[in-house]
Amino acid sequence: MTALTLQRLTELMEEHGDRDPSAELALDSSIGNTSFEELGFDSLSLFNTCVEIENVYPVKLPLDDVLAAETPNGLLELVNQHLGRSA
Repeated sequence: MTALTLQRLTELMEEHGDRDPSAELALDSSIGNTSFEELGFDSLSLFNTCVEIENVYPVKLPLDDVLAAETPNGLLELVNQHLGRSA
């Protein structure tokens, strides 16, 4: 399975994240190190995104690890580490 990219993660966040409508930052290639909170994602929004990641990729993401990721780049690293283990 190929690695999860920031572009694909951004798509999944837009489709499944139920983002706070008042969030002002655009979901684009510059969000990698921006906190999920600043992007308008609370823990439930992040959980919904991760459920879809688990549906698409052969990974099981521990919730504590997901919450500790804090940024899209952190989540990418987590997912791709788990993909490496399942390969």
